[in-house]
Amino acid sequence: MTNDLTDNLFSLIKSLSPSEKRQFSLYVGRIGVNTDSKFLNLFRVMTKLKKYNEKEILQKTKISKQQLSNVKAHLYKQILISLRLNPAHQSIPVQIREQFDFAYILYRKGLYKQSLKLLDKIKGQALEYEEKNLAYEILELEKIIESQYITRSIENRAESLIQQTEDLSELNLISSKLSNLSLQLYAIFLKMGYARTQEEADSIRNYFYQSLPEYKIKDIGFREKLWLYKAHLWFSFITQDFLACYRYSMKWIDLFNEHKHLVSIHPVSYLKGNHYLLESLFYLNHTNLFEKTLKNLEGMLKESKIPDDDNIKALAFLYLYSNKLNLRFMQGNFANGDELVEKIQKRIKKYKDRIDEHHIMVFYYKIASLYFGDGNNKKCIEYLNKIINNKSLEMREDLMCFARILSLVAHYEAGLDYHLDRLVKSTYKFLIKMNDLHEVQKEMIRFLRNLPEVSPLEIKDEFKKLHSKLKEFEDHPYERRAFLYLDIISWLESKIQNRPVADVIAEKAALVSR
Repeated sequence: MTNDLTDNLFSLIKSLSPSEKRQFSLYVGRIGVNTDSKFLNLFRVMTKLKKYNEKEILQKTKISKQQLSNVKAHLYKQILISLRLNPAHQSIPVQIREQFDFAYILYRKGLYKQSLKLLDKIKGQALEYEEKNLAYEILELEKIIESQYITRSIENRAESLIQQTEDLSELNLISSKLSNLSLQLYAIFLKMGYARTQEEADSIRNYFYQSLPEYKIKDIGFREKLWLYKAHLWFSFITQDFLACYRYSMKWIDLFNEHKHLVSIHPVSYLKGNHYLLESLFYLNHTNLFEKTLKNLEGMLKESKIPDDDNIKALAFLYLYSNKLNLRFMQGNFANGDELVEKIQKRIKKYKDRIDEHHIMVFYYKIASLYFGDGNNKKCIEYLNKIINNKSLEMREDLMCFARILSLVAHYEAGLDYHLDRLVKSTYKFLIKMNDLHEVQKEMIRFLRNLPEVSPLEIKDEFKKLHSKLKEFEDHPYERRAFLYLDIISWLESKIQNRPVADVIAEKAALVSR
């Protein structure tokens, strides 16, 4: 067995809950001969290991080194079969797939009528729960059976099956094109973040509208609409149209409200819709509505319609704590953040196998921003360095760029300006390399480069000059992008007014919420 498969087996065993482990032992033990089998002994040994140790496994089992690979493969398969039989994993799609397998077995046995009866039943279920790809497979098997055994159970049976297949085929094609478009837009956002120039925005806009399939909104169902709203949402995020983001995230949630029976079938999409609604409200700076929506999300996660599985737990952490940080930024509440940061760190460690590196780096940037707002610049630099020194990160170029900008400001604030010139030069080179040197960044770099030569008596005037220049870009469609990552305007105002930056942001938040 390859190292990847070994890691997969070990990770799978470690992910099992106590009840799932008991179920596996019962599943294997149903056949007496298995109670002392090699794969069960391997399971028992690996369950107790804190990290994979092949030498210890060979010592504690009767498995030879030559046998180990095959025993691991067999164990992996048996665990998956056991999990499939577990009631906790018996979702509607899994149940439909199981019934489809039974129908296929009946067909192979020549029991055509029984097979067709079962297929007709689960086809209705598949359509009800928007499992249209599976419904298409069911139709294909129905046509195979009908071509061998004419049931004459329904008049115009052939025409009916053909029409159903054509209708589903068209919907599946629309869904496929929309899901491809949504995924591609998400990949673009992960790579570069928000559009940086008019040219980039035009390019994205052309790609989006050229890739949209033809459809009539009245003719498409839940699944197609869901992918449509996802695609529009990502397009709106990239082009910084946050009002449209709010509109499509609301359409996304309303879609689930219209089809409540699908919340438990697609809980991840349901939670994502609520998360993107919060993201939209954050960028629109609607603090009161944001806080209310965040409380609603916390309440939803306790409802029985949201499955309590490992995947949901990891996503719940991601969405709740990311938005708890966002709420603090909106309120200007930067103080006493250590407890929140400690909780986030513990959960990052707990869910590190289920959260991609991109999201972890976003957490680090938010934590750094929290400490920056609280005036704890050394902690801010510590978390920014986790991003800057991450050589394997190949996404969110914008995040890597602004981590360096914020690091420069934090070094200045911390009094660590003895090598500020070197940091300015390296940041300047990095921004050029990333094609991210725009007017706001240029002004910031120019300002920080000249700081060591400015007299303490003139420093406030320099802050005022930079503030005046940057205010011009606050409503610029693309230059304002810089302020999404770093509220440099509020920082400058805090320096000019000799006040903590947290107070300035909190004061602005209070004015907005009135």
